[in-house]
Amino acid sequence: MSILGRLSFKDQAFQLREDAILDAATRILASKGFDLMTMDDVASEVGVSKPSLYKHFKSKDDLVVAAMIRLIDGALAFLGKLPDEESALGRLRALLAWALGVRLEGGLPFLPSTSPNVRNMLTRNVRYVTRVLKLNDLLKGLVGEAKKVGDLNPTLPDEVILFSYYSRTCDPAVEYLRLYTKMADQQIIEHMLDVCFHGVALSGADGFRG
Repeated sequence: MSILGRLSFKDQAFQLREDAILDAATRILASKGFDLMTMDDVASEVGVSKPSLYKHFKSKDDLVVAAMIRLIDGALAFLGKLPDEESALGRLRALLAWALGVRLEGGLPFLPSTSPNVRNMLTRNVRYVTRVLKLNDLLKGLVGEAKKVGDLNPTLPDEVILFSYYSRTCDPAVEYLRLYTKMADQQIIEHMLDVCFHGVALSGADGFRG
């Protein structure tokens, strides 16, 4: 039985409304950014009053933290559902494909790097930091496994690989490719994966090739 199925009708309605609020906040954050987003924007998007909105989230900061936590929880859940036989590199590719798909559907990048206000707010939130550290540890383990079997460059520090990986979820090339080319979203994702894991040089050129 799903979580919603175990809730009373009133609690189900509350949860569904909260999900709608988080969906709306995510869309507005993706289009306007944290600094320009207001609680009025979110209430209007969902079609609820501000008092109703504040029953779910006490402030814009609380709402944004919840949206980012939901994103990280989604990433953790996605990783947990991948087949046991999937390689470390396969898991990294699959998660990045998932993250780019979420982004193209109007979601948020893993790293809110474009907003110092959001970054500072999130790093002060224990619930968010705990989840990020869990995800980071999992990904760092996958990077280590992939390096051991020669799928990733063993001379690069783990942190360089990890933050390069995270940065792909913030890369504006995704929007440019959608705006200025005729590529379908899946094509964009595949090309971004190739650039991330294989670079842009021809195979056999100077440098490492996994």
